[in-house]
Amino acid sequence: MEKDEKVKLSKVLLICAKGSIEDVYATLVMGNGAVMEGIETKLFFTFFGLDAITKKQMNKLHTATVGNPAMRMPGGLPFPTLLGALPFVEAGVSAMMKSQMEKLDIPGVEEFLELIVAGGGEIYGCKLAADMFGLKKEDLYDDVKGIITVGDLYAMCDGPGTQIIFT
Repeated sequence: MEKDEKVKLSKVLLICAKGSIEDVYATLVMGNGAVMEGIETKLFFTFFGLDAITKKQMNKLHTATVGNPAMRMPGGLPFPTLLGALPFVEAGVSAMMKSQMEKLDIPGVEEFLELIVAGGGEIYGCKLAADMFGLKKEDLYDDVKGIITVGDLYAMCDGPGTQIIFT
C-alpha cells in the first residue's frame, strides 16, 4: 500500500464505558449507522456502560446533570451544576430528554440493540466489569454475543480498515 492510499473503513468497534443516556445513545446511534452502511460492527460495553445491556437497567438510564458543562436549560442558558444535585432534578431532566427523543421517533435502547443485531452487528460485555458488578450472561440483553476480555476484543480488530471508537 502506498503512503497516500486511503484504506476504506471496513470494521468498527465502539466502546461504551458510561451509562448516561447521552453516552449510551452516542454508541447506539453510531453503531446503527455503521451497520446501515454495511460496515462490520461490534459494540463493547464496559464499566457503567454495561447498564445499557443489563436487563434490569437498560430502560432506566438517566442524563448526567452534575458536572456536565454542556447541559443547557430551555432558552440556551447554562444549567447550574448545583441545581443538578437537588432531589428529583436528574429524574426530571432525564424524563424531558426521553420525551424529546420520543418526539423525534428515536428508538428505545432495546429497539436500537435489536436493529443493530438484525443488521449483523455484534454486542459484547466486558468480563472485568461484569465480574466487578457480579453480572452473568443471563443478566444481560438476550442478544449479547458474549462476555469477553479486552484481549479477546482486540483480537477481533485485526486488519486494515478497522477503527476503534471510545464513546
